Amino acid sequence: MLTFLHTYPLLLSASLLLIDLLVWRAIPLQRRNWRIAARLLAFVLFSAVLISAGMSPLQPAPWPDDVARNLMATVLEIAWWLFAARTLTVVLGLMLIARSGHTGRLLQDVLGALIFLVAIVAAAAYVMQLPVKGLLATSGVMAIVIGLALQSTLSDVFSGIVLNTTRPYQIDDWISIDGTEGKVIDIDWRATRLLTGNGSMAVIPNSVAAKAKLLNFSRPSDVHGVSISVVVPAQVRPRRVLDALEKTLQGSSALLATPAPKVTIKATTLESVEYEASGFVSDMGKKGEVRNLLFDLAHRHLQAAGVVWNADSTPRPWSRQRSLLEDVRIFRSLGNDEKDSLSQRMVPVEYLAGQVILGVGEASAHVLVIGTGVVSAAIRDGDTSVEAGRMGPGEVLGVEGLLDGESSYAEFRSLSSCLLYRIDKDDVRSCLEQRGEVKAALSKLARFRQQASQSLLLQKPAAIKKGGFLSWLHNK
Repeated sequence: MLTFLHTYPLLLSASLLLIDLLVWRAIPLQRRNWRIAARLLAFVLFSAVLISAGMSPLQPAPWPDDVARNLMATVLEIAWWLFAARTLTVVLGLMLIARSGHTGRLLQDVLGALIFLVAIVAAAAYVMQLPVKGLLATSGVMAIVIGLALQSTLSDVFSGIVLNTTRPYQIDDWISIDGTEGKVIDIDWRATRLLTGNGSMAVIPNSVAAKAKLLNFSRPSDVHGVSISVVVPAQVRPRRVLDALEKTLQGSSALLATPAPKVTIKATTLESVEYEASGFVSDMGKKGEVRNLLFDLAHRHLQAAGVVWNADSTPRPWSRQRSLLEDVRIFRSLGNDEKDSLSQRMVPVEYLAGQVILGVGEASAHVLVIGTGVVSAAIRDGDTSVEAGRMGPGEVLGVEGLLDGESSYAEFRSLSSCLLYRIDKDDVRSCLEQRGEVKAALSKLARFRQQASQSLLLQKPAAIKKGGFLSWLHNK
C-alpha cells in the first residue's frame, strides 16, 4: 500500500474523490451522521495523500517541468479547496438543522455559498498564483452592479435570514401576513409559501413578511382564541345581552377555563350595539366547530332573554312555552293546535346554580325543556363523573322511560340559574300514540345518546355521527 502511495499519489488522490462520491450516494439520507463521518474520513485521507506526495494546497504544484503531472496536481489542489468547502458546509448544515430544524436550511445555503466563494478565491490565490487583489477589486465593482440589479432579490434573501433567525413562524404554523391567512408549507431563500383555507397557495416574499404585521395563530401551541360578534338594537338593555352571552360562553365545554372567556361591548351607534364573546380552545382544528356552536348558543340564549334580533319583524303572539316547542326537535312534527295545547300544560320550575335537576338512576315523571340557563350533563365512569356536554334553551332532558321504562343514565346539574318547563310524561305519551313521527324522533334521540355515551367512555369517536357525545345535546 505504501509503495503504491509513493508511486501513484495522484491516482490514489483521484480515486479517493471518486470513492467519496460513491459512498455519499450509497448511504441513505436518513443516516446523515454516517454520511458526514464518511466524508470527513475521506477528506482526512485525501489531505494526507496530498501532503505525503509533496503537495500543499497553499503552494502551486511542485512539478513545473512535467506538464501533465503538474496539471493533474493543480487540479487536485483546487479540488482540495472545494472538498474542504463542501465538508465544512455539510458539517455546519448538520449543526444548523439539528438546532433549528427546517428553518436552518436557508442559513445553511447562504453560508455554503460564502464558504465556496472563499474557497474559490483561496484556490486562485494559493494554487494558481492569480492576482487576487485585482480580482477582488474587479469583483467588487461587479458585486455593486449585480447588487443594484438584484436589490429586491437580495432583500428577500437577507429578510429570509432574519426570519429564520428570529423564527416568528415555522413549518405547519397557521399565520396571517397582512391579511393573507394560511398554513406555512415552505420557507426558502426568496419567499414563504402559505396554503390558504380555500386550498390555494400564497407566495409571500420574505422582504414583505419581515416588514408586515404578522399573526401566528399556532403560538402558543395549546391556546387558540375564538370569538363571535353579535349586533343588537340599541334599545335593548346591555345587561340583558351581557348575561345571555355569558351563558353562551358557559354553555360550551370546549372553551378553556384559563384564560377565562369574556364578553365585551365592542362598538356602539345610535341604532345598535356590537358585542363580542371570546374564549380559548386547546386545538386549532376545533375553532370553526366551536365558533359555529357559539353562534347557535348565542341565538338561543338571546332569544330566551327576550332580545329581538330584527326590530322590524312582527313577533308572533306566542308565550315563552309555545316558542320553545318550535325549537324542540321531537315535537316539530306536531301541528300548531297540538303545540298550543301542550304549551298550556307546561309548568315552569326554577333551579339555582349548582342544583341537581336529575340524578343518575332517577326516573323523572316529567319531560323537562330548558327555558333559560345552562345545564351540565355528566355520566358515570366507575367512581368518577365525566362531563358529556352542556345544554341550553330549547333542549330536553328526562326523556328516558318514555319508550323502554329505563331511568336516567346521566346526571343533569344546573351551571347557572335556570328556568325549566315540566311536561307530564302522560301528555307526551299521548303524542306518541297519535304521532308516529314523535315516537321515531324520540327513539332516534335515545339510541343516539346511549351510543354516544358508550363511545365517550371508550375514548373514541361515536360511529353514528361526527362530533362525539356533545352532538346529542343539540338533538332536542
